[in-house]
Amino acid sequence: MSVDTSQFKNGLKVEIDGEPFNMIFFQHVKPGKGGAFVRTKLKNLRNGKVIERTFRSGERLDEADVQDRRMSYLYQDGDGLVFMDSESFDQMSIPLERVGETKNYLKENLEVDVLLYKGNAINIELPAFIEAVI
Repeated sequence: MSVDTSQFKNGLKVEIDGEPFNMIFFQHVKPGKGGAFVRTKLKNLRNGKVIERTFRSGERLDEADVQDRRMSYLYQDGDGLVFMDSESFDQMSIPLERVGETKNYLKENLEVDVLLYKGNAINIELPAFIEAVI
């Protein structure tokens, strides 16, 4: 499914050049001369880099095939972390390099949101608060 510039909103997940992005800012600009355009800031969902991109009014983008799933962290298996879907009880292994520094805050049975792009896990989001013993 595709969206045009009139449907842009914060939090919209779009695909640009085969990469998933989250729209974090947009501004419709209508100058005195020339056509209207939309100025955006987009965050890459794979690596977290933010880019700025300008689109002509009426230009269309494809929506990204992105899903959030609630999963529980189970254990580390070699160079992967194993998570279990809270609804279907399916298990999924996510490579350590995708998780990065977040792995330091994981403990067994911790509920996290796993971001899936085209069925593959690309990132995890920790809860806002974590109880830990220091």
